[in-house]
Amino acid sequence: MTAKRLAAAGRFEGRSMLATPMAAQAVLDREFLELRAKLLELAASFDRLDRGGGAPADDRRLGLVRQGLKVLLDETGDRAEQIQLIFSRPYDDDWQKEFGLAAPATEPAPAQE
Repeated sequence: MTAKRLAAAGRFEGRSMLATPMAAQAVLDREFLELRAKLLELAASFDRLDRGGGAPADDRRLGLVRQGLKVLLDETGDRAEQIQLIFSRPYDDDWQKEFGLAAPATEPAPAQE
């Protein structure tokens, strides 16, 4: 595998490409246009909601989006994790039962002679 392909796969000289964080300026230089596009996309979605009469006040989904927006404005860090948790279901040990899935089969104990 070439060095370029190894680097693209995140494995170059045995180190993860994420081991050394990028400088903030480099991140901004690389991602500014994408961030701008995503903000414009969000603004357009909210404009469409407004033109459509607005989302119902009791719609849980819009409440989740608003919580996520508040997290984005917070500068304490770990924003991605916080937003993921907003949109995630709480863990339930019986999740397989809830979704009608069979529990994983357990291996039978070895027969004793």
